[in-house]
Amino acid sequence: MTTPEVPYRIELAVEVPGTPEQVWDALATAAGISSWFLPTDVDEREGGAIVVHMGETDSPGTITGWDPPSRFAYEEPGWAAMSGQPDAVVSPLVSEFLVEAQSGGTCVVRVVSSAFGTGADWEREVIDEMERYWMPYFEHQLRLYLGHFAGQRATTMELSVDVPGRPEAVNAAIERALEVTEVGQTVDVVGLTGRVERQGSPYLVLSVTEPVPGYVSLFATGTGAGTPDEPMASANVQAWLFGDDAPAYVDEAAPAWRSWLDGLAVSDTTRAATR
Repeated sequence: MTTPEVPYRIELAVEVPGTPEQVWDALATAAGISSWFLPTDVDEREGGAIVVHMGETDSPGTITGWDPPSRFAYEEPGWAAMSGQPDAVVSPLVSEFLVEAQSGGTCVVRVVSSAFGTGADWEREVIDEMERYWMPYFEHQLRLYLGHFAGQRATTMELSVDVPGRPEAVNAAIERALEVTEVGQTVDVVGLTGRVERQGSPYLVLSVTEPVPGYVSLFATGTGAGTPDEPMASANVQAWLFGDDAPAYVDEAAPAWRSWLDGLAVSDTTRAATR
């Protein structure tokens, strides 16, 4: 049998506002991590279960490190199966979060995710895509959560619509539809008023203030459907909204968001985005 000996590693560090206890709550509790990252179930103890929900796909794992408020670790054995490689010979994906207090009321969060594989092309592609899509969550959503909503629990909204085109073309269509030109500008979309916090692939991130506060991420991913000449992409919105009025907004606005995403049906190169 082939032995998984080729190392893969994702490593990042981000300084965020908050005490170690606030940062721990955001990273290592189900309600906290679900308020800025993906919906996640956490049995808050060493040996407990963790399940990260990614749309229609779940990634179950086991908590291997639990040392509040400084170290949280878990392993996910199914990353190859989720990538369409159920028979691949790879080690579990191990993720470790370290929280280090700094002067001035901030903490540095260090995140390392690692696994061993056989060096197959698909393994590197999966790890590279994981890093590309993970980093903005920590660099933007986690900072926004701890800076404005620490300890609060978000009402979330996740919607996806398949549209023709490559992901990069759909991401460009999203920015054109909102007339985004730079970070810091104000935009309005589906009844929300927000500030552009991040521009560019793979995510457009908005911090919103009216009528409910929170943050919204808009992005496109490939679906694997279509043909090389006529590919399909998935246009997505993820929102984390706070306050008593957030559930009502999500219930009422979800159909309008679907319509807005569907209106982004663009050609792969030149089709203009429409609202």
